[in-house]
Amino acid sequence: MAAEISSAQGPAAITGYHAHVYYHDDQTRTAAAALRAALDARFPVQLGRWRDEPVGPHPRPMYQVTFAPSIFPELVPWLMLNRAGLTILIHPETGDAIADHDRFPLWLGETLALDIAFLRAHVAA
Repeated sequence: MAAEISSAQGPAAITGYHAHVYYHDDQTRTAAAALRAALDARFPVQLGRWRDEPVGPHPRPMYQVTFAPSIFPELVPWLMLNRAGLTILIHPETGDAIADHDRFPLWLGETLALDIAFLRAHVAA
């Protein structure tokens, strides 16, 4: 039986999106760099810094891409077709970091186990 929706949220709750592009070796880092350059050339995005070690809830090195809801319909399908085998987490920004990563994620490629306990501890602090 499907779970009931107790308090549905609408898309207006989403103020932005993050895409986390993961890599784990020299080959995937090179692919991530090419994807980063293509994103920067094609879309109005904000590119975060390279994180060559896992950080926060993220289990692999990655960089973050911040983008507006208005470009989701163009950007996400483009990522689907051009991710070069990379794993990408896309999540909304709703003001609830735990839910954004744990309940609302969209995965392109492999689904990775995020450290949600880290987020809970960070939010509680």
